[in-house]
Amino acid sequence: MQRSAGIVGVGSYLPEKVLNNLDLEKMVDTSDEWIKTRTGMWERHIVGDGEASSDMAFAAAQAALEMSGLDPMTLDAVIVATVTPDYAFPATACLIQDRLGARNAGGFDLSAGCAGFASSLSVADAYIRAGILTNVMVVGVETLTRITDWTDRDTCVLFGDGAGAVVVSPVAEEEGILAHFIKADGGSGMHLYQPAGGSRNPATHETVDKRMHYIRMSGQDVFKGAVRAMVEGAQAVIQKAGYTEEDVDLLVPHQANLRIIEAVRKRLNIPPERAFVNIGRQANTSAATLPVCFEEAYRTGRLKKGDLVCTTTFGAGFAWAANLLRWCI
Repeated sequence: MQRSAGIVGVGSYLPEKVLNNLDLEKMVDTSDEWIKTRTGMWERHIVGDGEASSDMAFAAAQAALEMSGLDPMTLDAVIVATVTPDYAFPATACLIQDRLGARNAGGFDLSAGCAGFASSLSVADAYIRAGILTNVMVVGVETLTRITDWTDRDTCVLFGDGAGAVVVSPVAEEEGILAHFIKADGGSGMHLYQPAGGSRNPATHETVDKRMHYIRMSGQDVFKGAVRAMVEGAQAVIQKAGYTEEDVDLLVPHQANLRIIEAVRKRLNIPPERAFVNIGRQANTSAATLPVCFEEAYRTGRLKKGDLVCTTTFGAGFAWAANLLRWCI
């Protein structure tokens, strides 16, 4: 008999340094009004000198583990969703596994851009349902400002850094993760990518001089793709679990752009009070947005035991993913 899996602990970490729109006005040709109107953002957290993805991820994971009440030795795996790992290898998950003292756990990173955490949650759920693993730490973390071109006003206003983590364990049958959806359109991948640093364009003086190690994005293509895909994902998981949009207590969308979030919410006919948005203070932290939202929503009383929660995400790849879960803490 398959087990049900659910979130039994949440944690997050945001760097102390904050970069607001007025700061950006001094760096590039932009304005506070333009950024707010186009994105809904007014500030974002930025990693400090010497601070890496694993540092933020460890802090978030520690907090999630503490809430769960589990000993780190009972963790069976650590999964980290990120496109900004400390190193190409070893996996950031292995670094966290060591720092947590999770001596019995395996670890690996998962790269699906902004859809990374939702995809990782699906993997953890599948492992637990199949009886292969029991307790899984799932982390979303990004240091996107380390690969942001601060001379490109179209992209540098969009991103921030942060980490969120959840512990996934067996829960009562009627609780936990109810449905998943993942999909990709690799033909559109070059609309949002990092040109150099991999095997296609390894690092050279030329790739550095041409600023090829930074994020490049076709904004209009991403916007159109995101709205369509995030609606598709949300509708798929809601229907798969036998519910309707009216049953959803809280929609937690990827925090990419306020206009995208609003377009998705309206197409799903979900009122503003049943959608969680924190993009104004944190900007787009890619794979970290969902778990950071979970922690804040839970801490502020927006998420309560028994709530039906729908996540939906879209990111580089193009890849998109969604989850439906019954909140159980």
